[in-house]
Amino acid sequence: MMEKTIRNFCIIAHINHGKSTLADRLLEMTGSVSQMEMREQFLDSNPIERERGITIKLAPVRMKYQLATFNLIDTPGHVDFSYEVSRSLAACEGAILVVDAVSGIQAQTLANFSLAQRQGLVIIPVINKIDLEIAQPDKVSDQLVNVLGFRKEEIIFISAKIGKNIEQVLKAILERIPPPSGEVDKPLKALVFNATYDLYKGVLVWLRLIDGKITQQFIKDKLKIKFLGTGAVSSILEIGYFLPKMLPASTISAGEVGYLATGLKDISLCRVGDTVTFLRENKVESLPGYQEAKPMVFAGLFPIEGDSFLLLKDSLEKLKLSDAALSFTPEISQGMGKGFRCGFLGLLHAEIVQERLEREFNVNLVMTPPTVEYQIEKKNGQLVKILKAADFPDPAQIDKVYEPYVVAAIFTPIDFLGPVISLCKEKRATLVNQEYFGNQVKLTFRMPLAEMVIDFYDQIKNLSSGFASLDWVEEGFKQVEAVRIDILLNGQRVDAFSQIIPRPNVQIVSRNLVEKLKNLIPRQLFEVIIQATLGGKIIARERIAPFRKDVTAKLYGGDRTRRMKLLEKQKKGKKRMKQIGKIAIPQKVFTEVFKK
Repeated sequence: MMEKTIRNFCIIAHINHGKSTLADRLLEMTGSVSQMEMREQFLDSNPIERERGITIKLAPVRMKYQLATFNLIDTPGHVDFSYEVSRSLAACEGAILVVDAVSGIQAQTLANFSLAQRQGLVIIPVINKIDLEIAQPDKVSDQLVNVLGFRKEEIIFISAKIGKNIEQVLKAILERIPPPSGEVDKPLKALVFNATYDLYKGVLVWLRLIDGKITQQFIKDKLKIKFLGTGAVSSILEIGYFLPKMLPASTISAGEVGYLATGLKDISLCRVGDTVTFLRENKVESLPGYQEAKPMVFAGLFPIEGDSFLLLKDSLEKLKLSDAALSFTPEISQGMGKGFRCGFLGLLHAEIVQERLEREFNVNLVMTPPTVEYQIEKKNGQLVKILKAADFPDPAQIDKVYEPYVVAAIFTPIDFLGPVISLCKEKRATLVNQEYFGNQVKLTFRMPLAEMVIDFYDQIKNLSSGFASLDWVEEGFKQVEAVRIDILLNGQRVDAFSQIIPRPNVQIVSRNLVEKLKNLIPRQLFEVIIQATLGGKIIARERIAPFRKDVTAKLYGGDRTRRMKLLEKQKKGKKRMKQIGKIAIPQKVFTEVFKK
């Protein structure tokens, strides 16, 4: 029989509502971390997580409270990592839902609440930050009752920052969350909820054991395990718990959370959501919910120095060892040289990858503006996927074009309702539903993902003075009448500036694009002509006038022919530079040009 004193739970919340701070207080109250070791956002080990104040990767920790064992899994809050949240929930029987006493229910509050409900978890509602002067705990409590259906007496009011009422949370975990079900004597069945890479131990799989057990004797007997989703087979080098550092153990059993060192060198073989069992077992079925990590946003990464291509390749391969969701393939751009087309879960994921490459691997990068996947149905019936505008086929070959759509939920105060709706309509969004929660409005839109991937979230934040929040889920592909426009700099196409856009927007987008490039590209020593083209036809044009360096400044009087020779030499040099096309384009141009 399984140990009934185990409690497996996670903390879910909107960004910045305090889940990492609550995790800190739980670690302190249970004595899992000493005062000397303690630091803010203890479970956020990545420096980028700590600087941004967000959780990027989930983190488990085993705690002792009274006579019980608590397994906490701290989850990411951002929409880009929602799949990790769903797998974290699948490893638990309960969830603490943290809601800010100032801002109340937000987009990801609802999204994560719905995920937890669908998993059948016991949810403990907690209102945090009650120590702030502008806190409105009673108002937020009414939201939890009226919107999410909690009872008033279920709600716990805390300040994770100063440690107020944390003991109430621990008691609620013990009393309200049920122990895990499952049998130790059944064949091994375990859920993979994360995987990392260790140079010496290979892939480390983070497991929640549903049934069965893994012991040191099994390791001595060299029993093999298999991953039912990917089909990978591996040895067991080590097992253990998170305390919160990894600590080897003699046994991990049904209901418990632990890790397993596989010795595998490819993290893609150990996908989040997969099911682990012993190779000798033939009747164990996969746990529900397993899916491949699907990139939603694509961007080109190019080294600023051309000879750094191999360094970038090596850095991406090393980074992928700890980030299975990252995908990349080599590409060559006419304007930027050799680089990689990379796939990301979303914009935040792309930013994190770029920052890690620059900080951890010292690679100087240019990241092209993000794009989405288009599907092209050719006239011969072939369906092709397009990840960048430069690969868009000749219009004569195209029958239909499809673009990805999402269902977006935006929470905004009523005061900003008009501007937010206007922006969404500009982005080709269709309003599906509008719900009121006190002074908050939830707007549900259907919209193209392509309209969201540049700076939509930033625009929403700016229009709402920072109060609006956004969450979205993919919906599938819909037909669109789209074309490709190209940008030529002195007659040379720059792939990074090519765009796939709806045909009705061609003129206005083209004009805006060349005007922006004129303002963003610094003046050169030679004239720069910027042209937007559609099917080879020029539809917009701008000119950047050259600098004129005074090459005759060192001459004082004397023969005029000497001055003329220097000016003629300068003219030839400029002509040669223009022919080569070496226009200096700072990185910010690639990131700023498509912003509104």
